[in-house]
Amino acid sequence: MLALRSLAFNICFYALTTVLAVAGLPTLVSGRAVMRLAYLWGRITLWLLQTVAGTRVEFRGLDNIPPGPLLVAAKHQSALETLALCTVLPNFAYILKRELLFIPLIGWYLSRSGMVAIDRSKGARAMSLMNAAAVEAIRQGRRLIIFPEGTRRSVGAPPAYKQGLSHLYTALHVPCLPVALNTGLFWSRNSLVRRSGTAIIEFLPTIPPGLPRQEFQVLVQDRLEAASSALADGARHGLDAAAHPVPDAESTPFRSRH
Repeated sequence: MLALRSLAFNICFYALTTVLAVAGLPTLVSGRAVMRLAYLWGRITLWLLQTVAGTRVEFRGLDNIPPGPLLVAAKHQSALETLALCTVLPNFAYILKRELLFIPLIGWYLSRSGMVAIDRSKGARAMSLMNAAAVEAIRQGRRLIIFPEGTRRSVGAPPAYKQGLSHLYTALHVPCLPVALNTGLFWSRNSLVRRSGTAIIEFLPTIPPGLPRQEFQVLVQDRLEAASSALADGARHGLDAAAHPVPDAESTPFRSRH
């Protein structure tokens, strides 16, 4: 049953993505229209995930999201949070690898919607270019989302935080919103299996601007690691789904609280 539900979801998800990518081409005339399309993609995907795969997403701490521009630092375990955050953070902008802009169709949408792309071939200059683009995004009132470890990490993997987050925090002078999660237990980064249950994405209290850079780096890492570990431990102990025990590697799922 798990394999069949996972297969059915994956077919639906990739079909949805293809249809929206083609049918949404007219939205490329407007960055706002592209953002609305991204929201739609995220909402439908979460609905499919719950309906087909039995994977729910619960958002916690929505009251911790302040108005206005901010820096969002999220754990990254899965593609799930990339989609889910689009549905609760209006006017978002992701910090992403420049290579993603060259993906057919998808890259066009990323470019048109004003994402902040990092050109790693620029070496040390890449950081200053990223900061400049990020400052412009914040000036436009965007919610700038960064994955501090740079790539998806397995649940329980040792932290590998980069210095890009603290550079941005120092340059932008806006609050930082840490986001803990346990999505890797449900939508694994290296598997097509989608496990049933409840994945949790939790918005932690913001960290105000103005802290010394290294103090901030330690603080945000400690908060994210502690909260994400607690969420993973809770899922493993069946707090959400006693009838669906979760294995102790990566894998489980979507209830949204608004």
